[in-house]
Amino acid sequence: MKKIISSLFIFSTILFLSQPLTAGGAKDAAADAERAGEVVVYTYDSFMGEWGPGPEIARKFQGKTGLKITFINCGDGAQILSKALLEKAHPQSDILLGLDNNLVAKARSEKLLQDYKPAHAEEIIPANLQKALGNDYLLTPYDYSHFAIIYDTQSNIPAPESLEDLTKPEYAKKLILMDPRTSTPGLGFAAWTLGIFGTKYENYWKALKPSILTMAPGWSAGYGLFTDGEAPLVISYTTSPAYHIEYDKTDRYKALIFSEGHSEQVEGAGITNGAINLKGAKAFMDFLISDEAQNTIPLTQWMYPASKNIKLPECYIKGAPIPQKTVSAEPAALEKAVPKIMQILGQ
Repeated sequence: MKKIISSLFIFSTILFLSQPLTAGGAKDAAADAERAGEVVVYTYDSFMGEWGPGPEIARKFQGKTGLKITFINCGDGAQILSKALLEKAHPQSDILLGLDNNLVAKARSEKLLQDYKPAHAEEIIPANLQKALGNDYLLTPYDYSHFAIIYDTQSNIPAPESLEDLTKPEYAKKLILMDPRTSTPGLGFAAWTLGIFGTKYENYWKALKPSILTMAPGWSAGYGLFTDGEAPLVISYTTSPAYHIEYDKTDRYKALIFSEGHSEQVEGAGITNGAINLKGAKAFMDFLISDEAQNTIPLTQWMYPASKNIKLPECYIKGAPIPQKTVSAEPAALEKAVPKIMQILGQ
């Protein structure tokens, strides 16, 4: 029986090899050609959404290069990292856009990205922003801002003046945060607490717990609850009030600046290690820091553009204060802290 099976296998193999490969080869060639004209970018919902910078950047990029951008919504920055980790052996993306200074160490250790220095990057990007992402061009900055508590001035509570103030009884169920396991603002707030309280951060979170109304999965969901009036305080960015000044014509929402300092987010994009369309990915990275792309950031992304060549709109001058002090947390310490924080919160 073994001999018959073996003979049949050999015969079928020879028969297969003798068949013309035109149909399959043509199909593969067509697929390769199609993919060569497309750059797949993993990003987060607010970047690729209707009011985000993604659609305009994609339109301008295609007009300049003829290449199509396909954005894949991963939810939030931490979820981009998670999806890339799952696909590490067989990556489907060309670009990861939305990893930040709190996630880059993990992306580096997992070898998810390949080094690429976009054209004229040293002339365009300030050294301190590139340093925040490691100085090795695995990630190139495209925007940045400090995290801040945004306060609804029409609420009936006083504005807190420090992170410690947020633990006071008058702020019970008044604060909206984001989950640090899925959201970069959530992780940024966790880093902020480590930067201020150091090894005593667990005590702080125990005291803060009564003040938290909810832990939203991402920024869009959390900030939406805030603007819907569910709570008068939310973690966001110092640049967020500029949006309300520009489009809502109101200064109702205020970024609170604490003298103790604020953590900063520097967001970057990088080429996936194993990118299918490497040539297109490099072209996209060059374009992302160009004046054309960077000019779209302030009034769509509501962050500071990474390029030092961009003039900021008036709403930033009126509503986007810059903290005098920046605090940070070591990536390894932050990674260990997140599960402990969630355990304290019972999540």
